[in-house]
Amino acid sequence: MTASASVPPLQTLSWQKLPNSQSQLGESPFWHPLESMLYWVDIPGQQICRANVFMGEVERWQLTEDPGCIAPAKGGGLVVALRSGAYLARHWGQAMTLLAPAPYDTATQRFNDGKCDAQGRLWAATLYEPKTHAQAALYCLHKGPAGYQWQAHIHQAVTGNGLAWSPNGQTLYWVDTPSHAIKTWSFQDLQTRVSPTSWADAPAWHQFAEKPPGWGFVPHSLDPHNNAAYAGRPDGAAMDQNGNYWVAMFEGQRLCVLSPTGQLIAQYATPALRSTMVCFGGDDGQTLYLTTARKGQSAVEQKAQPDAGHVYHARVGTPGVGVGFFDEGGH
Repeated sequence: MTASASVPPLQTLSWQKLPNSQSQLGESPFWHPLESMLYWVDIPGQQICRANVFMGEVERWQLTEDPGCIAPAKGGGLVVALRSGAYLARHWGQAMTLLAPAPYDTATQRFNDGKCDAQGRLWAATLYEPKTHAQAALYCLHKGPAGYQWQAHIHQAVTGNGLAWSPNGQTLYWVDTPSHAIKTWSFQDLQTRVSPTSWADAPAWHQFAEKPPGWGFVPHSLDPHNNAAYAGRPDGAAMDQNGNYWVAMFEGQRLCVLSPTGQLIAQYATPALRSTMVCFGGDDGQTLYLTTARKGQSAVEQKAQPDAGHVYHARVGTPGVGVGFFDEGGH
Protein backbone atom coordinates (compact mmCIF):
# COMPACT_ATOMS: atom_id res chain seq x y z
CA MET A 1 0.00 0.00 0.00
CA THR A 2 1.50 3.32 -1.00
CA ALA A 3 0.66 6.86 0.04
CA SER A 4 -1.66 8.79 -2.27
CA ALA A 5 -4.54 11.23 -2.07
CA SER A 6 -6.85 8.38 -1.06
CA VAL A 7 -4.44 6.24 1.01
CA PRO A 8 -2.99 7.91 4.10
CA PRO A 9 0.72 7.37 4.78
CA LEU A 10 1.78 4.74 7.27
CA GLN A 11 2.48 6.41 10.61
CA THR A 12 4.29 5.21 13.72
CA LEU A 13 3.30 4.97 17.37
CA SER A 14 5.57 4.62 20.41
CA TRP A 15 4.76 0.97 21.07
CA GLN A 16 5.88 -0.57 24.36
CA LYS A 17 5.96 -4.33 24.99
CA LEU A 18 4.13 -5.68 28.03
CA PRO A 19 6.66 -8.01 29.68
CA ASN A 20 5.79 -11.69 30.13
CA SER A 21 2.68 -11.35 27.97
CA GLN A 22 3.61 -13.62 25.06
CA SER A 23 0.83 -15.88 23.77
CA GLN A 24 0.48 -18.25 20.85
CA LEU A 25 -2.55 -16.32 19.61
CA GLY A 26 -3.53 -13.34 21.74
CA GLU A 27 -7.12 -12.14 21.30
CA SER A 28 -10.12 -10.49 22.98
CA PRO A 29 -8.29 -7.81 25.00
CA PHE A 30 -10.28 -5.48 27.23
CA TRP A 31 -9.47 -2.93 29.89
CA HIS A 32 -11.35 -3.48 33.16
CA PRO A 33 -12.10 0.02 34.47
CA LEU A 34 -12.96 -1.15 38.01
CA GLU A 35 -9.80 -3.20 38.43
CA SER A 36 -7.39 -1.17 36.26
CA MET A 37 -6.35 -4.48 34.72
CA LEU A 38 -5.91 -5.64 31.14
CA TYR A 39 -7.46 -8.99 30.19
CA TRP A 40 -6.98 -11.10 27.05
CA VAL A 41 -7.02 -14.74 25.95
CA ASP A 42 -4.55 -17.11 24.33
CA ILE A 43 -6.88 -19.24 22.23
CA PRO A 44 -4.69 -22.27 21.31
CA GLY A 45 -2.79 -21.91 24.58
CA GLN A 46 -6.17 -22.34 26.35
CA GLN A 47 -5.49 -19.52 28.78
CA ILE A 48 -7.21 -16.44 30.13
CA CYS A 49 -4.61 -13.80 30.94
CA ARG A 50 -4.69 -10.61 32.96
CA ALA A 51 -2.07 -8.03 33.79
CA ASN A 52 -1.45 -5.22 36.19
CA VAL A 53 0.18 -3.10 33.51
CA PHE A 54 1.56 -0.65 36.07
CA MET A 55 3.43 -3.39 37.98
CA GLY A 56 4.16 -5.58 34.97
CA GLU A 57 2.58 -8.62 36.61
CA VAL A 58 0.83 -11.17 34.37
CA GLU A 59 -1.45 -13.96 35.65
CA ARG A 60 -2.52 -16.92 33.51
CA TRP A 61 -5.53 -19.13 34.10
CA GLN A 62 -4.97 -22.47 32.40
CA LEU A 63 -8.13 -24.02 30.93
CA THR A 64 -8.88 -27.34 29.26
CA GLU A 65 -10.44 -25.95 26.06
CA ASP A 66 -10.15 -22.97 23.73
CA PRO A 67 -11.45 -19.59 25.00
CA GLY A 68 -12.72 -17.56 22.05
CA CYS A 69 -13.62 -14.34 23.85
CA ILE A 70 -14.24 -12.87 27.29
CA ALA A 71 -16.01 -9.87 28.83
CA PRO A 72 -16.40 -8.55 32.39
CA ALA A 73 -19.59 -9.40 34.29
CA LYS A 74 -21.53 -6.78 36.25
CA GLY A 75 -21.71 -9.02 39.30
CA GLY A 76 -17.97 -9.65 39.21
CA GLY A 77 -15.84 -12.08 37.26
CA LEU A 78 -16.10 -12.86 33.58
CA VAL A 79 -18.38 -14.28 30.94
CA VAL A 80 -16.34 -16.68 28.82
CA ALA A 81 -17.18 -18.17 25.43
CA LEU A 82 -15.35 -21.50 25.39
CA ARG A 83 -15.50 -23.99 22.55
CA SER A 84 -18.21 -25.92 24.42
CA GLY A 85 -20.40 -22.94 25.29
CA ALA A 86 -20.83 -19.78 27.36
CA TYR A 87 -19.82 -19.85 31.01
CA LEU A 88 -19.91 -17.47 33.96
CA ALA A 89 -16.58 -17.38 35.79
CA ARG A 90 -17.38 -15.60 39.01
CA HIS A 91 -13.96 -16.03 40.60
CA TRP A 92 -10.54 -16.14 38.98
CA GLY A 93 -9.19 -19.66 38.59
CA GLN A 94 -12.26 -21.38 40.06
CA ALA A 95 -15.09 -23.48 38.61
CA MET A 96 -17.29 -21.91 35.93
CA THR A 97 -21.07 -22.15 35.58
CA LEU A 98 -22.46 -23.19 32.19
CA LEU A 99 -24.93 -20.64 30.82
CA ALA A 100 -25.63 -22.23 27.43
CA PRO A 101 -23.93 -24.99 25.41
CA ALA A 102 -22.45 -24.16 22.03
CA PRO A 103 -24.99 -23.98 19.17
CA TYR A 104 -22.67 -25.68 16.66
CA ASP A 105 -20.60 -28.81 16.06
CA THR A 106 -17.63 -28.39 18.40
CA ALA A 107 -15.55 -30.76 16.25
CA THR A 108 -15.35 -28.18 13.46
CA GLN A 109 -16.23 -24.82 15.05
CA ARG A 110 -15.30 -22.71 18.04
CA PHE A 111 -16.19 -19.30 19.34
CA ASN A 112 -13.96 -16.46 18.21
CA ASP A 113 -14.29 -12.67 18.53
CA GLY A 114 -17.06 -11.36 20.81
CA LYS A 115 -18.21 -8.53 23.09
CA CYS A 116 -21.17 -7.37 25.16
CA ASP A 117 -23.61 -4.76 23.90
CA ALA A 118 -25.00 -1.81 25.86
CA GLN A 119 -27.86 -4.01 27.14
CA GLY A 120 -25.39 -6.44 28.71
CA ARG A 121 -25.84 -9.27 26.19
CA LEU A 122 -22.91 -11.32 24.95
CA TRP A 123 -22.46 -11.39 21.17
CA ALA A 124 -19.98 -13.98 19.98
CA ALA A 125 -18.86 -14.97 16.50
CA THR A 126 -17.73 -18.40 15.45
CA LEU A 127 -14.95 -19.72 13.27
CA TYR A 128 -15.34 -22.68 10.92
CA GLU A 129 -11.96 -24.36 11.27
CA PRO A 130 -11.78 -26.22 7.91
CA LYS A 131 -12.46 -22.85 6.23
CA THR A 132 -13.94 -24.65 3.24
CA HIS A 133 -17.55 -23.54 3.69
CA ALA A 134 -19.37 -20.54 5.13
CA GLN A 135 -20.57 -22.23 8.32
CA ALA A 136 -19.75 -19.53 10.89
CA ALA A 137 -22.23 -17.07 12.39
CA LEU A 138 -22.69 -14.18 14.81
CA TYR A 139 -24.74 -15.24 17.83
CA CYS A 140 -26.29 -13.37 20.74
CA LEU A 141 -26.81 -14.99 24.13
CA HIS A 142 -30.42 -14.21 25.03
CA LYS A 143 -32.04 -14.95 28.39
CA GLY A 144 -35.67 -16.07 28.43
CA PRO A 145 -38.04 -17.95 30.75
CA ALA A 146 -36.21 -21.20 29.99
CA GLY A 147 -32.78 -19.71 30.61
CA TYR A 148 -30.03 -18.70 28.22
CA GLN A 149 -30.19 -19.57 24.54
CA TRP A 150 -28.07 -18.66 21.54
CA GLN A 151 -29.73 -16.90 18.61
CA ALA A 152 -27.96 -16.50 15.26
CA HIS A 153 -28.31 -13.00 13.79
CA ILE A 154 -25.84 -13.17 10.87
CA HIS A 155 -24.75 -16.44 9.28
CA GLN A 156 -22.94 -17.94 6.29
CA ALA A 157 -19.51 -16.53 7.16
CA VAL A 158 -16.18 -18.34 7.57
CA THR A 159 -14.30 -16.46 10.32
CA GLY A 160 -16.31 -13.98 12.36
CA ASN A 161 -14.27 -11.03 13.63
CA GLY A 162 -14.15 -7.27 14.10
CA LEU A 163 -17.31 -6.90 16.21
CA ALA A 164 -18.05 -3.32 17.30
CA TRP A 165 -20.89 -0.86 17.71
CA SER A 166 -21.06 2.83 16.86
CA PRO A 167 -20.89 5.08 19.94
CA ASN A 168 -24.66 5.70 19.72
CA GLY A 169 -25.34 1.97 19.47
CA GLN A 170 -27.25 2.23 16.22
CA THR A 171 -24.79 0.47 13.92
CA LEU A 172 -23.16 -2.94 14.28
CA TYR A 173 -19.85 -3.65 12.53
CA TRP A 174 -18.71 -7.16 11.67
CA VAL A 175 -16.00 -8.84 9.61
CA ASP A 176 -15.61 -12.14 7.80
CA THR A 177 -11.82 -12.11 7.78
CA PRO A 178 -11.13 -14.20 4.63
CA SER A 179 -13.37 -11.86 2.61
CA HIS A 180 -11.18 -8.87 3.56
CA ALA A 181 -14.42 -6.92 4.03
CA ILE A 182 -16.06 -4.97 6.87
CA LYS A 183 -19.84 -4.70 6.78
CA THR A 184 -22.43 -2.82 8.84
CA TRP A 185 -26.03 -3.41 9.88
CA SER A 186 -28.73 -1.39 11.61
CA PHE A 187 -28.50 -2.84 15.11
CA GLN A 188 -32.20 -2.32 15.72
CA ASP A 189 -33.17 -4.12 12.51
CA LEU A 190 -30.74 -6.93 13.20
CA GLN A 191 -32.22 -7.58 16.64
CA THR A 192 -35.82 -7.69 15.42
CA ARG A 193 -35.27 -10.12 12.53
CA VAL A 194 -37.02 -13.46 12.98
CA SER A 195 -34.35 -15.38 11.06
CA PRO A 196 -30.66 -14.61 10.58
CA THR A 197 -29.48 -12.57 7.64
CA SER A 198 -26.71 -13.83 5.38
CA TRP A 199 -23.27 -12.23 5.41
CA ALA A 200 -23.46 -12.00 1.63
CA ASP A 201 -26.67 -9.92 1.68
CA ALA A 202 -25.01 -6.78 3.09
CA PRO A 203 -22.80 -4.54 0.94
CA ALA A 204 -19.21 -3.96 2.00
CA TRP A 205 -18.75 -0.89 4.17
CA HIS A 206 -15.03 -1.10 3.44
CA GLN A 207 -13.29 -3.60 1.19
CA PHE A 208 -9.56 -4.24 1.55
CA ALA A 209 -7.48 -5.69 -1.27
CA GLU A 210 -7.20 -9.46 -1.07
CA LYS A 211 -3.90 -11.31 -0.72
CA PRO A 212 -2.11 -11.43 -4.07
CA PRO A 213 -1.68 -14.91 -5.59
CA GLY A 214 1.58 -16.45 -4.45
CA TRP A 215 2.13 -13.88 -1.71
CA GLY A 216 4.33 -15.14 1.08
CA PHE A 217 6.39 -13.82 3.93
CA VAL A 218 9.80 -12.45 3.05
CA PRO A 219 12.11 -10.70 5.53
CA HIS A 220 11.78 -7.24 3.98
CA SER A 221 8.00 -7.39 4.51
CA LEU A 222 8.66 -6.90 8.22
CA ASP A 223 9.10 -3.25 7.33
CA PRO A 224 5.51 -2.28 6.49
CA HIS A 225 6.75 0.84 4.74
CA ASN A 226 8.22 -1.44 2.08
CA ASN A 227 5.44 -4.02 2.10
CA ALA A 228 3.31 -2.75 -0.75
CA ALA A 229 2.22 -6.20 -1.86
CA TYR A 230 -0.27 -6.90 0.93
CA ALA A 231 -1.76 -4.76 3.71
CA GLY A 232 -3.28 -7.71 5.57
CA ARG A 233 -6.85 -8.76 6.33
CA PRO A 234 -9.16 -7.31 9.00
CA ASP A 235 -9.18 -9.07 12.37
CA GLY A 236 -10.24 -7.67 15.77
CA ALA A 237 -11.38 -4.08 16.18
CA ALA A 238 -12.33 -1.30 18.59
CA MET A 239 -14.29 1.93 18.35
CA ASP A 240 -13.12 5.36 19.46
CA GLN A 241 -15.44 8.00 20.86
CA ASN A 242 -15.51 9.87 17.55
CA GLY A 243 -17.01 6.85 15.84
CA ASN A 244 -13.81 5.79 14.10
CA TYR A 245 -13.21 2.06 13.70
CA TRP A 246 -9.71 0.78 14.55
CA VAL A 247 -8.95 -2.64 13.08
CA ALA A 248 -5.89 -4.87 13.37
CA MET A 249 -4.69 -6.14 9.99
CA PHE A 250 -3.47 -9.72 10.29
CA GLU A 251 -0.30 -10.31 8.24
CA GLY A 252 -0.30 -6.61 7.33
CA GLN A 253 1.71 -5.36 10.32
CA ARG A 254 -0.57 -2.39 10.70
CA LEU A 255 -3.71 -0.92 12.21
CA CYS A 256 -6.19 0.78 9.94
CA VAL A 257 -8.52 3.53 11.14
CA LEU A 258 -11.78 4.05 9.26
CA SER A 259 -14.14 7.01 9.56
CA PRO A 260 -17.88 6.56 10.24
CA THR A 261 -18.39 6.67 6.45
CA GLY A 262 -15.91 3.83 5.86
CA GLN A 263 -13.05 5.98 4.57
CA LEU A 264 -9.50 4.92 5.46
CA ILE A 265 -8.24 7.94 7.39
CA ALA A 266 -5.10 6.63 9.11
CA GLN A 267 -2.87 3.60 9.34
CA TYR A 268 -0.21 2.80 11.91
CA ALA A 269 2.66 0.33 11.76
CA THR A 270 2.56 -2.38 14.45
CA PRO A 271 5.41 -4.33 16.08
CA ALA A 272 4.21 -7.70 14.72
CA LEU A 273 3.20 -8.92 11.30
CA ARG A 274 0.31 -10.87 12.85
CA SER A 275 -1.64 -8.18 14.70
CA THR A 276 -4.92 -9.62 16.01
CA MET A 277 -7.01 -7.11 17.99
CA VAL A 278 -6.98 -3.75 19.75
CA CYS A 279 -8.78 -2.18 22.69
CA PHE A 280 -8.70 1.20 24.41
CA GLY A 281 -7.85 1.46 28.09
CA GLY A 282 -6.11 3.31 30.85
CA ASP A 283 -7.74 5.84 33.14
CA ASP A 284 -8.42 8.24 30.27
CA GLY A 285 -9.18 5.66 27.58
CA GLN A 286 -6.25 6.85 25.47
CA THR A 287 -3.94 3.88 25.84
CA LEU A 288 -4.27 1.53 22.90
CA TYR A 289 -3.55 -2.15 23.62
CA LEU A 290 -2.67 -4.55 20.82
CA THR A 291 -2.62 -8.34 20.91
CA THR A 292 -0.47 -10.25 18.43
CA ALA A 293 0.21 -13.85 17.41
CA ARG A 294 3.19 -16.12 16.87
CA LYS A 295 1.15 -19.14 15.86
CA GLY A 296 1.79 -19.98 12.22
CA GLN A 297 5.12 -18.15 11.97
CA SER A 298 7.67 -19.55 9.56
CA ALA A 299 11.20 -20.09 10.83
CA VAL A 300 12.32 -16.95 9.00
CA GLU A 301 9.53 -14.86 10.48
CA GLN A 302 10.10 -16.27 13.96
CA LYS A 303 13.78 -15.35 13.77
CA ALA A 304 12.94 -11.84 12.58
CA GLN A 305 10.15 -11.26 15.14
CA PRO A 306 10.84 -13.36 18.26
CA ASP A 307 8.61 -11.08 20.37
CA ALA A 308 5.50 -11.73 18.26
CA GLY A 309 2.63 -12.89 20.46
CA HIS A 310 3.26 -10.24 23.12
CA VAL A 311 0.79 -7.52 24.05
CA TYR A 312 1.88 -4.00 23.11
CA HIS A 313 0.57 -0.59 24.14
CA ALA A 314 0.86 2.98 22.91
CA ARG A 315 -0.66 6.34 23.68
CA VAL A 316 -3.13 7.83 21.18
CA GLY A 317 -4.88 11.17 20.93
CA THR A 318 -8.50 10.00 20.96
CA PRO A 319 -10.18 8.06 23.78
CA GLY A 320 -11.98 4.85 22.96
CA VAL A 321 -15.37 3.41 23.83
CA GLY A 322 -15.15 1.39 27.05
CA VAL A 323 -15.81 -2.31 27.45
CA GLY A 324 -19.38 -3.61 27.71
CA PHE A 325 -20.27 -5.57 30.85
CA PHE A 326 -22.29 -8.78 30.81
CA ASP A 327 -25.55 -8.48 32.74
CA GLU A 328 -26.48 -11.93 34.01
CA GLY A 329 -29.55 -10.54 35.76
CA GLY A 330 -31.65 -10.56 32.59
CA HIS A 331 -32.05 -8.99 29.18
